[in-house]
Amino acid sequence: MLDTLRNAWKIEDLRKKLLFTFFILMLTRIGSQIPVPFLDPGALTSMVSSTGGIFSYLDMLTGGAFSRSTLFALSISPYITASIVIQLLTVAIPYLENLAKEGEEGKRRINKITRYTTLALAFLQAFAYTMLLNNQGAIQSFEGWQYYFARIIIILCFTAGAMLIVFMGERIDAKGIGNGISMILFIGIVSRGGAVVNTMIAYLKLAVEGAAYYFFAVPFVIVLFLAVIAFIIVMTNAERRIPVQYAKRIVGRKQYGGQSTFIPIKVNMSGVLPIIFASTLLAIPTTIKGFVQISDTSFFGKFLNLFNYNTIWYGLLYFFLIMGFSYFYVAIQYNPIEISNNIRKNSGTVPGIRPGKPTSDYIAKIVSKTTFLGGLFLSVIAVAPIGVGALTRMNISLGGTSVIIVVGVALDMVRQLESQMMMRHYKGFLE
Repeated sequence: MLDTLRNAWKIEDLRKKLLFTFFILMLTRIGSQIPVPFLDPGALTSMVSSTGGIFSYLDMLTGGAFSRSTLFALSISPYITASIVIQLLTVAIPYLENLAKEGEEGKRRINKITRYTTLALAFLQAFAYTMLLNNQGAIQSFEGWQYYFARIIIILCFTAGAMLIVFMGERIDAKGIGNGISMILFIGIVSRGGAVVNTMIAYLKLAVEGAAYYFFAVPFVIVLFLAVIAFIIVMTNAERRIPVQYAKRIVGRKQYGGQSTFIPIKVNMSGVLPIIFASTLLAIPTTIKGFVQISDTSFFGKFLNLFNYNTIWYGLLYFFLIMGFSYFYVAIQYNPIEISNNIRKNSGTVPGIRPGKPTSDYIAKIVSKTTFLGGLFLSVIAVAPIGVGALTRMNISLGGTSVIIVVGVALDMVRQLESQMMMRHYKGFLE
């Protein structure tokens, strides 16, 4: 990775793109420190650290801006949700499905719909977040028209911050190295690295003061963290290759086809989306508890406590929901029948498998096996921090989800830089 960045820096065009991307990312971090008027900046810090669940997840995505109630408190979470919704509706609504098949023009119109959906979701999330802050007593007390004016300003600030983040991501796509939204998500998570280091230092101080247990727990967590990174890299690049043999065709005096190739089936085809789906679903009880004052001794209070982040029930539900959403996402994105038909139309066959339904059944069987491995990989990575935190009695704030995102974006950035360098060094057909 360092060699790729060093080689890219030597090319003037790529150097300008890297500097522009770095400038935009720094602007996002500055915006994450700008306080919203009429708010107590640290009102939610203790609640986020103790509650966990969706609040810790949002705080991780925003690089700590959510718990500090700053301008970019919503960050790109509305855009992520809007993208997922539109992507799912593309399969269900024929109009969106036709747009997806119209090339660049259709893609541009789908992006426009996604932006409008992002605006609506950002407004709804800003309203909900403002009500949460109001329940926590984080908004300055006013009377009369000032009471409503303050809350309207807070909602508009959060909404504008979310849309400004989306605009910055699009600028990175246009003038930077690309993949802008993921890069903003990446820098937000990486910015939490200093807090993680300070936490490890604090545990070592406890060990020096007499809690010798942490002399073993801290090195164990660091080694496990490095092992998880290596495991994620391997699983992210892992794929199952289905061989395809194309028949020879004679057209005039030329021969076409006859080559052997393969269809790559990635083990982790769905990325981190199953984790996002599962986290959002499990966040509903925690969100209800945050907005509504419910006694812990009541029936509903005991029921909602089962969904606390550090309980075994939460871990089990989290595990099975990620597995289920992995199959669901692959089922709507991967059509073995269409792949089988495309192979047959191009005079291709899978060696040892008859064309038509046997080929589609074979591909579906392979996809099912790889999806199981990919879902199991995501489930273990996402649930492991809960068990490790309980075992080591340490707060593992940089969980498996964030590590998957960081590693995935880093690998994708390296691939993009390598492809752009290859384009600039390609001699062309005339030489």
